[in-house]
Amino acid sequence: MQDVALSWQQAGWLTAGLAAGAAALTLAPPGRWRSFAPFARETTMIAGLYSLWQLAGTLSVLGTDGAFSRARWIERTERTLHLPSEASLQHATTAKSSLLAQVANLYYATMHFGVLFVFLLWLFVRHRDRYRPLRRVLALTTLVCLLIQLIPVAPPRLLPAAGYVDTARQYGQSVYGLSGFSADQLSAMPSVHVAWAVLVGWATLTIGRGAGRWLGPLHAVVTILVVVITANHFWADGIVAVAVLVACADAERAGRVAVTAVNARVQARRIEPERLSGEPEQAILR
Repeated sequence: MQDVALSWQQAGWLTAGLAAGAAALTLAPPGRWRSFAPFARETTMIAGLYSLWQLAGTLSVLGTDGAFSRARWIERTERTLHLPSEASLQHATTAKSSLLAQVANLYYATMHFGVLFVFLLWLFVRHRDRYRPLRRVLALTTLVCLLIQLIPVAPPRLLPAAGYVDTARQYGQSVYGLSGFSADQLSAMPSVHVAWAVLVGWATLTIGRGAGRWLGPLHAVVTILVVVITANHFWADGIVAVAVLVACADAERAGRVAVTAVNARVQARRIEPERLSGEPEQAILR
């Protein structure tokens, strides 16, 4: 399997096509087809987020300079903080099982966006009142992560001297193709994979019902382990991603509260003149 992910150009064309379809459905006469317009618009937005995420990997405010030194600094800092060694965990798992390595590679390449799409579809259909706030958190988190990624940081798999193995390249499953190194591989910090997975896990656990609500947290745990044992990310990449997610969720909540308060004040000001204008008439009637 080679280059299993869409490039930013391909994702961009997909977004444009979906946008055209959404516009056509929105302008269609009232009826069955027009009812699909909201879903088409949301699908366009998600595809747009994906294309931006892919595009961000090709950009950098510092070029590739310092990407590897930053990665080595992260590794040293993690050891200083006594975090588990990613290399040791990789050697204990994917290094001993080619099947596990290939399954982990496939999970990394496909489930990241696939699970997010199913999650958003579930929210849109079953929990529409929670959809927009969570979509805003998703968009804001992705944007902040992409801005941070403009500072290049190499993933552990590009540090073979430190004992890491690029399992995806080893088995021909790399999302970057097999043509060699490229600058778009230096957007490891923070991990968008982890940010999206933890958002899905938290939301399904708090919104869902029954045993099915644990599928989201399970996906989050598996994703965190997968990005480490495939040497795509350090623990720190995921830690920073979760911190960004929490900050963005708090910002979205604060913004929503502020907007609600402003709307309430505006509504109160509209009602007050109406109440005062009605008082003389009521006095005459009395």
